[in-house]
Amino acid sequence: MSTTRARQRAGGTGRAGADDPGSGAGLAGAAGSTELTGLVHGMGKELAAPDWSPLTAEEATAVLARYRRPGSADAAGRAAVSWRSPRPMSAAGLIRRPGEAGGTGGTGGEVFVKRHDPRVRSARQLTAEHAFLSYLRDHSVPIPAVWRTPAGDSAVRYGGYVYEVHDVAVGLDLYRDAVSWSPFRSLGHARAAGAALARLHLAAADFPAPARPQAVLVSTCEVVTADDPVAAIGAMLARRPRLGRSLRGRSWREDVTRQLAPLIGRAAPLLQALPRQWGHGDWHPSNLTWTSASAEAEAAQVVDFGLANHTFAVHDLATALERSTVGWLDLAESGRAGADLDAIGALLDGYESVRPLSPAEATALAEVLPVVHVEYALSEIEYFADVVTSPGLADLAYEGYLLGHARWFRSSEGRAVTGYLRGRLTGRAGRR
Repeated sequence: MSTTRARQRAGGTGRAGADDPGSGAGLAGAAGSTELTGLVHGMGKELAAPDWSPLTAEEATAVLARYRRPGSADAAGRAAVSWRSPRPMSAAGLIRRPGEAGGTGGTGGEVFVKRHDPRVRSARQLTAEHAFLSYLRDHSVPIPAVWRTPAGDSAVRYGGYVYEVHDVAVGLDLYRDAVSWSPFRSLGHARAAGAALARLHLAAADFPAPARPQAVLVSTCEVVTADDPVAAIGAMLARRPRLGRSLRGRSWREDVTRQLAPLIGRAAPLLQALPRQWGHGDWHPSNLTWTSASAEAEAAQVVDFGLANHTFAVHDLATALERSTVGWLDLAESGRAGADLDAIGALLDGYESVRPLSPAEATALAEVLPVVHVEYALSEIEYFADVVTSPGLADLAYEGYLLGHARWFRSSEGRAVTGYLRGRLTGRAGRR
């Protein structure tokens, strides 16, 4: 697919991403068909029935009451759901608090509320994520504020689920209907996204918290830094019996040995030599809001830190490239996927205008990119097989995502991407 046509298709339906506290200020009609049908983004280009029931006004009212401070001016009454996120792995939306225009009077406003099944996110896991958000906000990264209860808790339990509440993001939610792996609409957006990621990495460099433990829908680096990835996955299964059940009956040891281990063997020693730090974990254009609708807009705020973890800056950068510069959704349909080398270059140019890669990081990038998805793909297999019991989607996550993406990097299109990254490295050496 050409880069022009790829950008024209941005904003359509496609593979699911995580939910985000998106701005209420989207483009006209941004909520689109998902609001009318009640469907959500699926694993392909078609909409799908949701796994989780949508947020209701009743539960939102009850949850927001937990955050109300005694003696505050918040009005009593019922909240209203003004928009529901079409992303499928939790239930989320914009909630108009009591007292907003059209409500019961008094003070109010919109907030972003997200409901999690505790098998996917516990209150403890959310607390660790929110500590990172608070640290970044204190270090001038533009992020919507996380709400806290009078007792200081940022996550609450209600009705068997876990909830979090955020301020609504500032800026335009240009990619509200877009999903992970959707392309940037312009090279200017790719460049701005790269610069914003670099600023986040600089701010996060000294965040002292340890890594979040392995869990469903969390990205880690234990496998792609291992000298023996088969043994690393085996150790992971011992700690995560649900993932073990999900891989039962699959020839995963043979598949990893044949298809992933050679790639990891090139990436692991390069990562082992780099310093670890926290990163975003899911950097793509719909996890940013934008200062305008122009092709040269800047990133206004950053949202959705659900996959944030203590990995490597270059791992986070490779994730950003993987999420938005390869036509993965075409791979499932035709067996072919094009890559947007111009967007790769623009994102990297933006990143290095703020935080130049070290020679070791620049060398590692081309080797990390083909395997940057491995641990998150394993967590998706667990989610589909054991949490929502969708064997077909678990098969797709295993064959199409875990193995299929690695296979693609051995194709001519994939080799063009890694060759381009190595060529940038050669050009860098020639400029010194």
